Amino acid sequence: MRCRRAAVAAVALSLLGAACGGGGKKEAASSTTQPPTPSTGPAPAVDANADPLTGLPRDPAAPVRAALIVKIDNAPKARPQAGINDADIVVEEGVEGGVTRFATLFHSKDAASVGPVRSARSTDLLFAQQLGRPLFSYSGANAVFADLVHKAPLVDVGVGRFPAIYQRQAGRPSPYNLFSDTKAMFASAPDDKTPPPPLFSYRAPGEAPPATGSEPAPRVQAVWKLNITTTVVYAWDEASQTFKRTTDGAPHLDAGGAQVAPQNVVFEVVGYHNTGLVDRSGAAVPEAELIGEGEAWVMTAGKLIKGHWSRPADAQSTTYTLPSGEPIKLTPGRTWLELVPRGNLSAL
Repeated sequence: MRCRRAAVAAVALSLLGAACGGGGKKEAASSTTQPPTPSTGPAPAVDANADPLTGLPRDPAAPVRAALIVKIDNAPKARPQAGINDADIVVEEGVEGGVTRFATLFHSKDAASVGPVRSARSTDLLFAQQLGRPLFSYSGANAVFADLVHKAPLVDVGVGRFPAIYQRQAGRPSPYNLFSDTKAMFASAPDDKTPPPPLFSYRAPGEAPPATGSEPAPRVQAVWKLNITTTVVYAWDEASQTFKRTTDGAPHLDAGGAQVAPQNVVFEVVGYHNTGLVDRSGAAVPEAELIGEGEAWVMTAGKLIKGHWSRPADAQSTTYTLPSGEPIKLTPGRTWLELVPRGNLSAL
């Protein structure tokens, strides 16, 4: 990649400030240029006996550990992916040329196979600051992003540091053939055991979605479009009480043949800007704008709720609220978070 470092200098300073906090060291002030402080609701919270990333009852026998983020590709040649239906939360972000990638969060359970693992982006690091000090699995990065990873408050369990826990899978083209397993990743950082804070609020058993501001869920479409187009549609399935996902017109299946069908889908409408970097094809590398506020659509329990997202600063969690300011509560279970470019979200 050809790099113009000035475009990502603010991100680097912000991440360095986060990494320098605590441990008896003086906290470095962030120089990231911020919009006016947005309004925000209460921080996400879950029951003390629930898993923080799903809201489901926590297994007392489950290990106490940090969250794990695994970068997984979503280019057409990368499908079907392994592990995406085992993750607590999957974040879909735009990368070069209209392709998307997943930041796949594991905490409550493991995946025996996960991948194809791909490279890091600055959007991952901005998102990860909400998770404390998570483990981060990736397959490398250009010099600028690699430097950001090293400065970020993360535990690096990437292939560059632990090559023995990654394998090339036969029958897949490179670079879409790098796989690992989450138990091996967690075992590579045994001392990092602080659970992540919750990212969403959840309804109590028997609690219904709000009557005001919600409607029966239509099919909802999100699009990332540059050199190519990635089109994602979610539709409510009453029988399974989930939202079934299609990608580019076909059911999105994992490597085991199961369709992606989470209990919740959160669409966070964001801006994307050019980082000043380009890939080998000359396509600009984008970064999602995760600090600020904007429109949010939430699909949960067969309903579509239109509201608002807000994240005032890097180290704070994003909140999702109704027009009244009350938090939007999800169904306990798995959630896909879609970082949708402005103007590319629609109900069908």
